[in-house]
Amino acid sequence: MDGNAGLTERFEEHRSHLRAVSYRMLGSLAEAEDAVQEAWLRLDRSDVGEVENLGGWLTTVVSRICLNMLRSRESRREDPMEAYPADPAVDRVDTVDPEQEALLADSVGLALLVVLDRLAPAERLAFVLHDLFAVPFDEIAP
Repeated sequence: MDGNAGLTERFEEHRSHLRAVSYRMLGSLAEAEDAVQEAWLRLDRSDVGEVENLGGWLTTVVSRICLNMLRSRESRREDPMEAYPADPAVDRVDTVDPEQEALLADSVGLALLVVLDRLAPAERLAFVLHDLFAVPFDEIAP
């Protein structure tokens, strides 16, 4: 039990990062949570005693889970973007209004999800890891 508790604690240190990667890959918080849970199950079943960089190992695992989920979605021809509400209309104003800034940020976030949805799963993974999480390309490449 003590080893499992330590493993749980080490996993929890990386949970928010894994959720962020998964959400940006999948565009759905529910699917992102599923991917993170699957990563936990794989960690629990694996011998990671020799793993030097657990965060990197978990990022790789959750990335592969997301790729599989995207491929599965593609083969079923699912389009999760239809579940999102239309982009809110944002008018250009000269004054800085926190509400307008929040709406603009939401619009940009939704636009990014639409663009990511158009990429092939491997391209999407490379973009998310490099541009959103600053992972060098030589660490992303298989």
